[in-house]
Amino acid sequence: MFDLDRWQEIFSSIRSNVLRTVLSGFTVALGLFIFIVLFGIGSGLQNAFTQGFARDAQNLISIMTGKTTLAYNGLQSDRQVTMNNDDYDFLVNIDKEKVGSSTPRYTSNLLVKYGKESGNYQINGAKPEEQVIENRKVLEGRYLTPTDLERKQNVAVIGRMVQRDLIKNGSPVGKELNINGTMFKVVGVFSDDGGDWDERHITVPITTLQQMKKGSDTVSINYIAYNEKMTPEQAIKYGDELKDRLKARKNVAPDDENGIRVWNNAKNMNDTFAFMAVLTGIVGFIGMGTLLAGIIGISNIMVYIVKERTKEIGVRKAIGAKPGSIVALIVQESVVITVVSGLVGVGLGILALYLIGNNLEDYFIKDPSVGWGHIIAAFIALVFSGLIAGFVPAYRASKIKPIEALRTE
Repeated sequence: MFDLDRWQEIFSSIRSNVLRTVLSGFTVALGLFIFIVLFGIGSGLQNAFTQGFARDAQNLISIMTGKTTLAYNGLQSDRQVTMNNDDYDFLVNIDKEKVGSSTPRYTSNLLVKYGKESGNYQINGAKPEEQVIENRKVLEGRYLTPTDLERKQNVAVIGRMVQRDLIKNGSPVGKELNINGTMFKVVGVFSDDGGDWDERHITVPITTLQQMKKGSDTVSINYIAYNEKMTPEQAIKYGDELKDRLKARKNVAPDDENGIRVWNNAKNMNDTFAFMAVLTGIVGFIGMGTLLAGIIGISNIMVYIVKERTKEIGVRKAIGAKPGSIVALIVQESVVITVVSGLVGVGLGILALYLIGNNLEDYFIKDPSVGWGHIIAAFIALVFSGLIAGFVPAYRASKIKPIEALRTE
């Protein structure tokens, strides 16, 4: 391996056959380059889809009501179904072990004033867990606390766009908003990946908002984040159970799809996982095909190289060279070309992904990258293939008798 004469022969052979060497290395470098770029783009697509489903809690079940479409249990159709605090308690207590975070929400569009500025905003009465449910980040101050709910405090957490619209100067924390004639102290500002619309919301304790609405205990929507240890199939079954139990409680026909409506992210995640599995399979198939093309390419070239050097091999054997040394020389040359070309392909692939960056976000490709594990595995596969590609024809050629090798044209 560290025979200086052999290394000199290898580099002499490479210098004497530049075109042959370049063609050999090109197939390896191209195979790794395409492999890395393809897997990077596939990773970027996965990142974009993951981010798209991360705007709210990914394990979220949303339960809403509407008007019934079927008469049932002595009650007429076209009946408005409403939920209240007891319904929320009923839902979260069906199976407590399956519940992660949860909150009821009571919504109302109200006029909000601050100084000379005013506007209509969606006011959400909720519990502190809404922060987790909506995947919100607190930029200043704090979010709601259990004490705020217990004491029915007049406190509010505002979206970033509400701050921009109403409170233009200074920190909004500690300032007071007039919400439908009632003063609320701002205790925090949040950002939401859902965009400007979600950041134009204001959250207050649900107990406070219900009290403003003449002591109503109405709930507009119930959010339940199921336990993250559950599989999508288990979560779908759990969502269906919640729906069926609430229908029975509210006297809604089992096949009435409008009276009780349930939006279960597990169904979307299931579809997404299936799509991503297909996408990963396609990308993996193309990537493996590219690597295979590189392996076949270097194998064909090495067969040609050995055939071209048959007479040289005959001369070496005629002057006493052992078959093992001949095989080692050709294999070593093959491995050197494969390693150097592979490093070039890896470097160009990583550079291409770096240059792509987030320039393809409009095409749903975000932060394309490939793990070093995949790169090293592909690199080793090609180097090993280069070794085999050099060994097989070299071993066959080493078995040829010197006189037959010298007669080869």
